[in-house]
Amino acid sequence: MRRVVITGMGIWSCLGTDVEQVKESLKGGVSGIGIEEIRLEYGFQSSLTGIVEKPVLKGMIDRHLRRGLSEEAEYAFMASSQALEMAGIDDGYLNSHEVGCIFGNDSSAKPVIEAERIMQEKHDTELLGQSFIFQAMNSTVTMNLSTIFHLKGINFTVSAACASGSHSIGLGYMFIRNGLQDMVLCGGAQETNLYSMATFDAIGAFSKRMDNPAAASRPFDRDRDGLVPSGGAAALVLEDYDHAVARGATILAEVVGYGFSSNGTAVISQPSDEGCERAMRMALRDADLGVGDIDYINAHATSTRQGDMYEAIALDRMFRGEHALISSTKGMTGHECWMAGASEIVYSLIMMRDNFVAPNVNLENRDEYSAPLNLAEKTVETRVDTVLSNSFGFGGTNSALIIKKIQ
Repeated sequence: MRRVVITGMGIWSCLGTDVEQVKESLKGGVSGIGIEEIRLEYGFQSSLTGIVEKPVLKGMIDRHLRRGLSEEAEYAFMASSQALEMAGIDDGYLNSHEVGCIFGNDSSAKPVIEAERIMQEKHDTELLGQSFIFQAMNSTVTMNLSTIFHLKGINFTVSAACASGSHSIGLGYMFIRNGLQDMVLCGGAQETNLYSMATFDAIGAFSKRMDNPAAASRPFDRDRDGLVPSGGAAALVLEDYDHAVARGATILAEVVGYGFSSNGTAVISQPSDEGCERAMRMALRDADLGVGDIDYINAHATSTRQGDMYEAIALDRMFRGEHALISSTKGMTGHECWMAGASEIVYSLIMMRDNFVAPNVNLENRDEYSAPLNLAEKTVETRVDTVLSNSFGFGGTNSALIIKKIQ
């Protein structure tokens, strides 16, 4: 089994549009959540959302290729460009080597709705042009990135609800560990437009704390009233250790564990403490580590009553009395959905690099389940060598990743 390392990372989120901006937000406990009034006009119950800057791609990608990019693919291009640059990978390398691409993405709503509006009004498919199909498919991110960057390796999209980004990294890790690829560009991407979020709003999943957007997302807090939708993209360059050393790459961390499970419950939206725990224990076994070896846990906790509760039960059962600090960065970012499992690895890498743990913001009153947890209520300056990151999604899909400073 080969060792798998991370040599590049990129991020485009409501906390910032590069690694250094995001570091300042994480360290300062700065929220990226705001109000989009048009959501109320459209019929939403909540206008809260992560505010993500729209990329300006003119001059970066030619017009023909730009037309095929969905919103989330635009974000993914920006994050991937950063990750490849950090890893020291240029066009010459990509054209002469077999680099894979695996991204998490579980919807592309906007182009579907826009195409349907044209059809309802004009009743002529020829008016749709060629761009909608490349924007509307769930594989919009990987098909566009592989075309733009001339990637020649494995190429597919992981569609696994809010664990999509995490599973993409886990699968990239498995491909490299087993000798099937030397390098894989992995990540997650999430559209933020209102069309993509209406069905979540319909089931009452969103916080309605619109008078104070920065305080709306409250992981583990007793008075939480729902999540806040958000998005963007995060990208990582995963690479075989020997391959990275041979080309003189700077190694950010090593991926040492991947665990997964399905809850198997009778309700599609029902979380499970047992499912969470099985994924975490599998990741620890894969990494040959014990609970006492973990320094920081980036919790999935989205600020929903049941989700936070079941994860807290599992974390308490496994980590009570251990030194691992726990926080959910979603208090600052909101729930980045298909992107979250990848972005939270980027956030954890930043903490590992700069020796701090980001706070679990808006934690004013713990509920009974989170009361025993070793939650970081403020930024903690500390050495972070080993991180466990949790991601769970509708349908009971669970993913846990462990990354470690290189030895």
